[in-house]
Amino acid sequence: IVNRLKALGLRTHRVDGSIGAASALKMVYAGINKGLVGLGMTMLLAAAGSGSAASLHAEMAESVPELLARFQRSIPDMYPKAYRWVAEMEEIAEFLGPDDPGAALFHAMAEVFARIAGDQNGDGRLASTLDGVLAGK
Repeated sequence: IVNRLKALGLRTHRVDGSIGAASALKMVYAGINKGLVGLGMTMLLAAAGSGSAASLHAEMAESVPELLARFQRSIPDMYPKAYRWVAEMEEIAEFLGPDDPGAALFHAMAEVFARIAGDQNGDGRLASTLDGVLAGK
């Protein structure tokens, strides 16, 4: 079956471990990847609101250009998907469990993505602000 999937252009990887290991990998990878997008988006909006957007862009371009480039791709790519990411963040919080303080972080990330999803159905002001910060304006 792996060869059939590869023939269709799908990447596959064997996940060692017990039953549920692949699902756990999906949760932790999405938590890192999409959580980073949410964190970046939150702080870029904070920079715009505080008047430090241009300075933040300049600092990131100098000190972490690869992260800036990643945000320039991943944040705009997320806009139309934000509504789906809300449930994913809640699932990650549930995966972590109620005793893990990180679960609260992902419940909050769900709210962050819900805000962007609402913006996509509204005036698009947040996306426009993010685009401006990402462009160095």
